[in-house]
Amino acid sequence: MRDQPGFFDIDDRLKRLSDLGDQLEAFRVAVDFETFRPELNAALSYSNGSQGGRPPFDPVMMFKILVIQAANNLSDERTEFLINDRLSFMRFLGLGLSDRVPDARTIWLFREKLTKAGAIEIPSQPPAAGRHPLRGTQVQVI
Repeated sequence: MRDQPGFFDIDDRLKRLSDLGDQLEAFRVAVDFETFRPELNAALSYSNGSQGGRPPFDPVMMFKILVIQAANNLSDERTEFLINDRLSFMRFLGLGLSDRVPDARTIWLFREKLTKAGAIEIPSQPPAAGRHPLRGTQVQVI
């Protein structure tokens, strides 16, 4: 094992993930998530920033986090950990190693805001044993 990381180590690792068939990469290429931006912006109604404070995370990236959660049946806490841990998640979200990652509370607040605005629906009944709650359903931003 080497002591110093190489300049291209991350690029080499990401290429290896691609060669192994990174499903999130294929999903990112197949779905134009930017088409959701106008609906997300309308549902979230963020302020213009004139009152200060930390700017919100990009709504399209946050929506992609909800996609990761649904596809992997993850809690908010586990999602936060895995975004920090997995290069494939970071690449799907457009994050670099030094970028800020939303914490579990931020993920929860984002989902709650979209739910209250009627932009997304969360199943009210738990899934039947052995069934994933969103598999075979369409996720639609209203």
